[in-house]
Amino acid sequence: MEYRVEELARSAGLSVDTLRFYQSRGLLPAPRKEGRVAVYSNAHVERLRRIRALREDGFTLAQIHRLLEAPAPEAPTLLEALTRESVGERTLGRAELAAEAGVPEALVQAAQTAGLIEAVREEGEERFGESEIEMLRAGLTLLEAGFPMQELLQRAMGHARHVQELCDAAIELFDDHVRKASGEPADDEQVTALFQQLLPQVTRLVALHFQRTLVNRALNRLRGNREHAALEAALAATESARLEVEVNWR
Repeated sequence: MEYRVEELARSAGLSVDTLRFYQSRGLLPAPRKEGRVAVYSNAHVERLRRIRALREDGFTLAQIHRLLEAPAPEAPTLLEALTRESVGERTLGRAELAAEAGVPEALVQAAQTAGLIEAVREEGEERFGESEIEMLRAGLTLLEAGFPMQELLQRAMGHARHVQELCDAAIELFDDHVRKASGEPADDEQVTALFQQLLPQVTRLVALHFQRTLVNRALNRLRGNREHAALEAALAATESARLEVEVNWR
C-alpha cells in the first residue's frame, strides 16, 4: 500500500511534523518520489510503529537509531543492553541502598527528608535508583571531612528548595520559548526529544557554574585571610581538576 505524508502520519498516529523530524534524524528512510510527491510504503508504517513502541518503553531517539540500524542477529542483544541503560539494572529498598552506599540507613532517611534523593513507588513500596548510591557516598565523604550533619542537612534542604524554584523557572522558559516557539504546542514526541537533548546541557551548565562560583569565592576568602600556602595549594588543585558531568536519561 502507498501513502502520502498526511496518510502515513494518520496511519502511525503521529503528526506530519514528527514524521519530518524523525526523517531529519535518520530514523525514517526517505520516501520514493513520484515527481514532486513523496510516496511512503507499509515498511514506513511498521518502522514508525516500532519507533513509537520503543519511545513508550523509554528509549531515547539516539538509542532507537542504534537499534534500528543494528543487524538482525545483534538487535536482541543490543535491545537488552539499551534496556539496562534506560531504566537501570535495578532499584533498591532503603536498607539495600544504605548497605551498598556504605552509609547508615538513618542517613538515607535524612537525605530523603532533605530532598536530596527521591524514591519511586513500585507495588506500593519505596524504591531508589542506583544513582542514589553515588549521591549518598558523596554525602558521607563530606561528613567524614568534618561537616556537621545537622548543618549540612539544613544547607541541603535550602539548596533543594532553591533548585526546585530554579527548575520550575527553567521549565517555564522551556515551555514558552522552546515547546511553543512556533506558536503551536509541539507534540509529545517532539517535546520528549527536545527535553532529552537539552537536559544534559542544562545540567552541565548548572554544575560548572556552581563549581566556578565555589572555587572563586573560596579563593577570594583565602586571599583575604592572606593564607598564601593554602591559596597556592588550592590554585594547583583547581588548575588540575576537571569537573565531569554525566547525565543518563531515566
